[in-house]
Amino acid sequence: MLYQQEPDPLLAFAGLSRILIVTDAWEPQVNGVVRTLRTIATEMRAMGKIVEVVGPDRFNTMPMPSYPEIKLALFPGRKLAKIIESFQPDALHVATEGPLGLAARAYAKKKGLHFTTAFHTRFAEYLEARTRVPARLTYAWLRRFHNAGCGVMVATQSLRDELTSRGFTNIRSWSRGVDLDAFHAAPREAWNLPGPIFAYVGRVAVEKNLRAFLTLDLPGSKLVVGDGPQRKALQKEFPGVHFAGARHGADLAKAYAGADVFVFPSKTDTFGLVVLEALACGLPVAAYPVTGPKDILGEAPLPVGAMDEDLRIACLKALEVDRTNCRPYAEQFSWRACAERFMDNLVPVQEMAK
Repeated sequence: MLYQQEPDPLLAFAGLSRILIVTDAWEPQVNGVVRTLRTIATEMRAMGKIVEVVGPDRFNTMPMPSYPEIKLALFPGRKLAKIIESFQPDALHVATEGPLGLAARAYAKKKGLHFTTAFHTRFAEYLEARTRVPARLTYAWLRRFHNAGCGVMVATQSLRDELTSRGFTNIRSWSRGVDLDAFHAAPREAWNLPGPIFAYVGRVAVEKNLRAFLTLDLPGSKLVVGDGPQRKALQKEFPGVHFAGARHGADLAKAYAGADVFVFPSKTDTFGLVVLEALACGLPVAAYPVTGPKDILGEAPLPVGAMDEDLRIACLKALEVDRTNCRPYAEQFSWRACAERFMDNLVPVQEMAK
């Protein structure tokens, strides 16, 4: 299930006015973590909170090896400490496990401050896919990172169960939302491609398992909307696939709505905001039965997609789903509720060091 109520939070969010979020994933990056943090910050400000987001844009940076679109902060500790001390937060949230997250965690531990974290990304699996570092070793490090806080937020029950089995503690449920004003079922992009159109939308990178989709024997056309480090190689390898590049705003919504099935081949995402975006655009989803899809699609009262260990079977089953089921289900996911749950999960830092 997606939502699990937890008794007696450490502190009601109404008592926390100044909220500091430290994240290695921030604008101009385009991904689910950035969209989530940006949107809940906006929602919290609308509720009268003072919210500061500290990202790599405030520091000297270097490109992430093998993924130059992502910038990593260089030696952020001293400057970050000054930002924290200047802001004087009531609550500190360490969103990611990169250089900024590590620096924020180290500062909090040194000063005896309470903080929360979130498990946004399957970093262990991504690192193994790129460098062959065994995932079990990375999970041991991640467990130490997150267990030092007073709560680690996760998006789904299946991820919560998995992390519990790996020794993570103080796990708190925090689902996601979708912008229902931005994503809708009309107008639809006229792709002028042979139908049916099976579409992927998102980052074009190895961890998204795109090759599993692109190698399928499917009728009609395959469409990829997005950009990333694998795009040039995949475009060369699969000349019959239409690569449309990145889309934003109304053009992105039209891109979703103009397809017949949204294919989500990832096996490593912790949620999959794009799944909700597709559903909001009236687009049935085909996916593997893994964390994220099985939590979203599996909770729907009416079919809004299909899951199967054979992705081709899932695609063909999703093609038969009534599109009118999708939008009403997506409307249950509110960003305001997401922001409120985030605030419920926060903890007071205690008195800041003088």
